[in-house]
Amino acid sequence: MRIIFVILFCLISWSATADKLLIMGDSLSAAYGLQEHEGWPALLAAKSPVKLVNASISGETTGGGLARLPALLQQHQPRWVLIELGGNDGLRGFDPQLIANNLQQMIELVKQHNAQPLLMQIRIPPNYGPRYVARFTDIYPQLAAAHQIPLWPFFMDEIAIRPELMMPDGIHPNAQAQPLIRDLMLPLVQQLAE
Repeated sequence: MRIIFVILFCLISWSATADKLLIMGDSLSAAYGLQEHEGWPALLAAKSPVKLVNASISGETTGGGLARLPALLQQHQPRWVLIELGGNDGLRGFDPQLIANNLQQMIELVKQHNAQPLLMQIRIPPNYGPRYVARFTDIYPQLAAAHQIPLWPFFMDEIAIRPELMMPDGIHPNAQAQPLIRDLMLPLVQQLAE
């Protein structure tokens, strides 16, 4: 009887962690300027078929995400990890090769923990010059192709072009935008559970 209990406990523990999505993002996913419950990850969690763990931090870079990732993987044991990072690197003019290297190491770490990496396309404003913007933007499809992992569309593509959905800084989505981002993200998350 004791053995059956142990087996059942292990199965329950496994099922509790099997369908967990860890979000590694920056201020766009950390509800910057809002209450945490107003952000799209919290709104998505209420409708998501998988459990969400939002480890996003405002101002996070790919280097910071890489440094934090091992402990988060150990703590949460996710089945999927969404990497929504690079925007702050780009806004600071970091070398695209450095950004790519950090993201690649994150992808490899996720795979080493038997989880599925999901990479989000990130875009930066055009005022950084066409050459830099092109090199930055190309990082994401190149990494996704090289590692054969999903490349999710940037949820800000449909938000940033609508001033009424943006905070006065012109960078961050406001409270009105958060349910729209949730609705953009929900079908992608639903596909994970299929």
